[in-house]
Amino acid sequence: MPCEHCLSEKRTERSESEKKKLINRLSRIEGQIRGIRQMVENDAYCVDILTQSAAAKSAFSAFNRELLRRHIEGCVVRDIKNGEEDLDELMDIIGKLMK
Repeated sequence: MPCEHCLSEKRTERSESEKKKLINRLSRIEGQIRGIRQMVENDAYCVDILTQSAAAKSAFSAFNRELLRRHIEGCVVRDIKNGEEDLDELMDIIGKLMK
């Protein structure tokens, strides 16, 4: 089934364990974002909100690092072995993550 949010037609099969770990990370980030929203709604002190925002950003960066590591170890290695890897794709995504 095509992904309505995906930019690529490519897909990555993940084990149930891997999916669970990634979804758990995202659920924690989602909770942090809801908490920040509540802080704004409750007129919390700016520095307190910024501190929580920095923590959410750090958690999202950790998610991205883990996903990138798995992409390189799995997808990129597989495609190189098959002579199919376009390193421009990898460099583009690394560039986006470094902004």
